[in-house]
Amino acid sequence: MHDPMLMLTSVIAVVTRAFGTRPTTDSTRDRGAVSIEQVLWYAAAAISVAVVAAIIWSQIRDTASTPVQSPSAP
Repeated sequence: MHDPMLMLTSVIAVVTRAFGTRPTTDSTRDRGAVSIEQVLWYAAAAISVAVVAAIIWSQIRDTASTPVQSPSAP
């Protein structure tokens, strides 16, 4: 969620894969219609991955911003 370019790339990849808009070498091959259910499953998967990544990233950022106590001499 903090990196909009990564999020946009992920969404484009999901939509491209769902609708089969990638160029193929065999243009006569029919992949069939894509149902709305398939699109919703891909969207749900992309959103859940983004949420988990945002949670992990926030945990890493919080841990990294925690100050380190300097060691004391004995």
